[in-house]
Amino acid sequence: MSIRDTSAQDVAKPSFEVKRQRKRLLVVFVALGLLLLAFMWWIGRNWWSGTQSVSADRIRVAEIVRGDLVRDIAADGRVIAANSPTLYAISAGIVDLKVVAGDTVKAGDLLAEVDSPELRSRLAQEAATLASLEGEARRSALDARLARSNARKLLDQARVEQLSANRELQRNQRGFDGGAVPQVDLARAQDAVKKATIGLAHAQEDAGLQGAAAGLDATNKVALAERQRAVVNELHRQIEALSIRAPFDGQVGQVFVSPRQNVAVNAPILSVVDLSRLEVEIKVPESFARDLAIGMPAQLTSNNRTVQANVAAVSPEVVSGEVSARIRFAQGQQPPELRQNQRMSARILLDTRRNVLMAERGPSLDAGTSHAWVVHGDIAGRQPVQTGAASLNAIEIRSGLKAGDRVIVSGAEDFKPDQRLRIN
Repeated sequence: MSIRDTSAQDVAKPSFEVKRQRKRLLVVFVALGLLLLAFMWWIGRNWWSGTQSVSADRIRVAEIVRGDLVRDIAADGRVIAANSPTLYAISAGIVDLKVVAGDTVKAGDLLAEVDSPELRSRLAQEAATLASLEGEARRSALDARLARSNARKLLDQARVEQLSANRELQRNQRGFDGGAVPQVDLARAQDAVKKATIGLAHAQEDAGLQGAAAGLDATNKVALAERQRAVVNELHRQIEALSIRAPFDGQVGQVFVSPRQNVAVNAPILSVVDLSRLEVEIKVPESFARDLAIGMPAQLTSNNRTVQANVAAVSPEVVSGEVSARIRFAQGQQPPELRQNQRMSARILLDTRRNVLMAERGPSLDAGTSHAWVVHGDIAGRQPVQTGAASLNAIEIRSGLKAGDRVIVSGAEDFKPDQRLRIN
């Protein structure tokens, strides 16, 4: 019989290297479990708080500060002449230019001449018609004098006949009273006096009518002559206007025709620019148009030089969402090197509000905003606010926020009002 040993009771123990591997696996499993628990806790926290995560790169946060809010309008404009008329050809003809673009001119200098044979021929015809009408007017005045003279002669004759009839009546009356003249002769003398009286009355009336008729005819002839004289004077004015002269001291701007060019009536010839009175025309957005007023202070900048100016005019109509405005340089502030159509930057000062709460202006915080996203740590929530005046880059906060608060000014436009944002 064999004797049993203790091999059945022996247990094989792992080596030291196996133990190290088991410890490593245990540490890895514990770390993974902790990470999983942390991830589940983070997801549960977000779900419990009802927030939405957003990257800090997607939003812009600004701080509420207290200071002076300057409301202004910035725009780019171009220099234009306040007085820059375009001179036109008053009649068709050949243009003879006396200047070129850029020439300096004085008031009354000859700039161009238009040779119009048609206008000169018309002037000669109308002048001949005027001479004829003036002759007719003089002849009519002479005829009026002759008519009045004849009327006076007939009137004098009627008076003489009446006087003779009265003397004859007196003689017959004395003869009849003495019995030397029969009654029939006395009656005949009385009838002659009545006839002479009637003739005198008609002569007086005819003299008045003939004088009035002659005067009316003469007046009509004179009126026709005066009308024709006005036509001739107008043609003289037009011929004088063919010599185009400078209306003021300035500079020739654009020349629209070539030398010796045949132009039509009312064709533009050239423009004259008054460089002593320049203005800047700007386009202002429609939303700022109601705040603009004539006389508001402004600043104009060109070539790193800023000068003072004032708003001179504001257009009453809106074109393509913009309103045109003109800015005039202050007295003695116009730079001497300016040229027409030169670009300048303009800044119009609307008003200044002292010591107010304000924040940077953005799509999420603008004029009319009733709620703002306020940031507390890494969580942002909406709360009601009241905004006021707005400038180009800042907006006034009237209530709902205090100095030091941080708000989202852009990037939160698409979030739901009832959400809370977690900023990563």
